[in-house]
Amino acid sequence: MISIIVAIAENNAIGLNNKLLCHLSEDLKRFKQITSGHKIIMGKNTYESLPIRPLPNRTSIVISHTKDDNFCNCLMAYSIEEALSHCSKDEECFVIGGGSIYKQFLPISDRLYLTKIHHEFEADTFFPEIDYKQWRLIEKEDVLQSVSNPFSYSFLTYERC
Repeated sequence: MISIIVAIAENNAIGLNNKLLCHLSEDLKRFKQITSGHKIIMGKNTYESLPIRPLPNRTSIVISHTKDDNFCNCLMAYSIEEALSHCSKDEECFVIGGGSIYKQFLPISDRLYLTKIHHEFEADTFFPEIDYKQWRLIEKEDVLQSVSNPFSYSFLTYERC
């Protein structure tokens, strides 16, 4: 099963200058809880943006167009197909970014774990348009703006119809 996990703003923004749009502590905890023990697929820029490389307790699959790239303790892939060859059909693998990787995986993904931030941000990286007619909402949790949350947001989980 291929799943996408992403924090996305109202204007589909996901990043600026290879950084997250904002710091949402509960979103980062959710990301860790959902992806721990699984394979995570990402592009080279996303890998290079991680605070700890590779992320602990996950198997990182890094997609690069440069054949000489080789990141320590990661599985390397030089195409979407090669990345998928590292995943078995009976396991859930998570696509964690960036923008072009999401665009390529969205048509073949089975599940979406979205953190929908109820705010618009300046960005240089955007998530592709989602045709929600192809998806069924299976879980929703709203989190209101507070002292610890600079923005309100919703955790949404979708499965392909």
